Amino acid sequence: MTPEEMDVIVMSFPGAEKGVSYGAPAYKVNGKFFTRLRREDQSVVLVGVSMDEREMLMEAEPGTFHITPHYKDYPSVLARIATLHPGSFRNFLERKWRTLAPKKVVKDYDAAKAT
Repeated sequence: MTPEEMDVIVMSFPGAEKGVSYGAPAYKVNGKFFTRLRREDQSVVLVGVSMDEREMLMEAEPGTFHITPHYKDYPSVLARIATLHPGSFRNFLERKWRTLAPKKVVKDYDAAKAT
């Protein structure tokens, strides 16, 4: 996946908007951090990933999933976009998006997917 492809996937979620986090471009939903691309290692920050899930992901796919000391105490994992499957990325984002988006937006999203 390229940064441009990543951007298309992120912005496909209702209410997603571009913002800033730690002085770098990021994405927000409902004014809250959604994800961002770390330019220093071309990795995307995936939040809302439990410590157990993170360990399993890093063990199963060490070429894709990793962590830095900054993120070690947070329920998150980093994923190299070059090797991250776009469908997996979308699934991680959707899970987080559901916790950030207003309930009515989620309900409308689910209704649109069902038709």
